[in-house]
Amino acid sequence: MVTNVDDSPTARWVWYSLLIFGLLTFAVGVFFIADPDETLKVFTVIFGIFLLVDGVLAMLGAVFGRSDARGVLAVVGVLSVLAGLVLIEKPFAALHIFVIILGIWFVVGAVARFVYAFTLPGARGGQILLAVLDAAAGIVILAWPNIGLSTLGVIIGIVLVLRGLLLTFAGWAALRLERSAGGPGAPLPA
Repeated sequence: MVTNVDDSPTARWVWYSLLIFGLLTFAVGVFFIADPDETLKVFTVIFGIFLLVDGVLAMLGAVFGRSDARGVLAVVGVLSVLAGLVLIEKPFAALHIFVIILGIWFVVGAVARFVYAFTLPGARGGQILLAVLDAAAGIVILAWPNIGLSTLGVIIGIVLVLRGLLLTFAGWAALRLERSAGGPGAPLPA
């Protein structure tokens, strides 16, 4: 049986989702860096939504993935969903809680990504890079108890810009992989 790449919505969905999510993450990061004071309050809700989406995607990865670290991915997913819901429900009253949640989320996510990276058979460099980036941001945020809103906003912005660049690169890499596997319309063995 022969399958066309055009007929594979999963392959197209993967690179397209990575690319769009990467570009959106990059844009949000730039916005944080450009005006950190005011946008931090507004983006508390948006970051809650981001955590919610990230948590749902992590839980889906745990359910449908083939990795040995699916349990860790599920725990990170549940924590992300819970943190996201708290930030969405009480965005302005939760700003101090937001800082703690954000720092913990970065550290826990870093550990999970680091463990997950070593379960991958190949390209684990991106996951390790994300883990190091998240760990550094989480440690800085948690170690600095009286962090200013501007500084916190810039740290978040830098992390989001770098994460957005990595996700965008992953999306382009997935697109190149799809095209090198036969390109649109080229037959692939089933």
